[in-house]
Amino acid sequence: MHADKKSPRVRFAPSPTGYLHVGGARTALFNWLFARHTGGTLILRIEDTDFERSSDEMVAGILDGMRWLGMDWDEGPFYQSQRLDLYRSTADKLLASGHAYSCFCTKEELEQRRAAATASGQTPRYDGRCRKLTPEESARRLRAGEAAALRFAVPATGVTRFDDAVFGSVEFANEELEDFVLLRSDGIPTYHLSVVADDLDMGMTHIIRGADHISNTPKQVLQYQALGAPLPIFAHVPLILGPDKTRLSKRHGATSVTAYREMGIVPEAFRNFLGLLGWSPGAAGKTADGKDREIFSSDDLVQLFSLDGIARSNAVFDNDKLAWFNTEYIRAYPAERLLPLIEQEWRAAGFTPSRSTEENLRTIDLLKQRARSLKDFATAFLAYFGDAIPFDPAAIAKFLSDAAVRTLLVEMADRYAALAIFDEATTEQTLRAFAEKKGVKAGGLINGARVALTGQAVAPSLFAVMVCLGQSRVVQRLRNAASVPMPI
Repeated sequence: MHADKKSPRVRFAPSPTGYLHVGGARTALFNWLFARHTGGTLILRIEDTDFERSSDEMVAGILDGMRWLGMDWDEGPFYQSQRLDLYRSTADKLLASGHAYSCFCTKEELEQRRAAATASGQTPRYDGRCRKLTPEESARRLRAGEAAALRFAVPATGVTRFDDAVFGSVEFANEELEDFVLLRSDGIPTYHLSVVADDLDMGMTHIIRGADHISNTPKQVLQYQALGAPLPIFAHVPLILGPDKTRLSKRHGATSVTAYREMGIVPEAFRNFLGLLGWSPGAAGKTADGKDREIFSSDDLVQLFSLDGIARSNAVFDNDKLAWFNTEYIRAYPAERLLPLIEQEWRAAGFTPSRSTEENLRTIDLLKQRARSLKDFATAFLAYFGDAIPFDPAAIAKFLSDAAVRTLLVEMADRYAALAIFDEATTEQTLRAFAEKKGVKAGGLINGARVALTGQAVAPSLFAVMVCLGQSRVVQRLRNAASVPMPI
């Protein structure tokens, strides 16, 4: 039995034991897209009952990561640490109905039995010995002050099954499930209990989460059944793997959303990239000539998203593909939209531009076609926005190592200082005429001037760069060409 049809209610429920990682961000995105597509509600729930590892800093990082990706929520955040009474009352219901029992086995005893089972080649699991205690014996021991956990009494036979919107019908033999803990002996709930109590209390209609939770689902289904509650619709999304097809981890590079922001990724590019990890819009996402589209705005993703498009096969995180998305978004953005993102990079780098906003916008339009990251605007491109030039030693060695070239650039500065018109055509004509008069190739002067003006060997058209920098800066930087320090 599934939940009654009503306005969908979904949740993103991270554990604040780490920052928002890629897998969690993709889960949050799928829930957000589903809620927005269906006109439903997205609840944010912080599962912080791991008191030793959870922290306010991690909570703030998760919320910051979601906001950076443009994912808002409708209710919450709710904190499980503030809802302990709900979990204990739910546990009491399961105990009263005979679906749970007290377990007096100590941690040491359980570890010894598991070790013995492993040594004998058996699967380590709880042997159910406290399940055999009579209610009277359990009550007596509790009155005597013995510490006890609360376990769910899994049926000894039969199967537990559920329908999954991605994987279809899934079932587990009950004999493969041990009697799992609901409440620890200190009264703190386990994940299995708290997630069911919360999802029921919050009216969740759909549970969209990673496929690594499939093995947890039968334990939760059993609780729904024991409580007489309808099942939500489960949708387990495929895992995200590294390029080597193993579970994505730090050895593949950055895994937290915050790290990608710090790398200069545009949030919409990251959202577009994440949205296509394990999901496809199908025929609706093709161009008029039948080719697959890859660039989708947030509105596009919301309009096209459905659970039917989620793949069963695992997705591969491709950093090169993410870099491609990033360059495409930077190129497509108007300068006015890029500027506040670039200003964040400047602040992080401790840089203050010395040019006007109007000049900065024109410069961004010139440079965005060559940018791979927002970080470029605070590193290789700094010479365009300020007076200090971050020279690339390799560029100096290649194009400014010849003293004759430096001398010619200084002399050419006077030609540019005398120009009444300073546009691309005039600046190009001036350089080529000067090279011809001096009997040198224009290419040598162009390459040397590019380094003297920008500090880099690669840049947009030199003459577009000159117009962008302005006559006075060009003249001054060419005059300084002779004093550019040679790399050691």
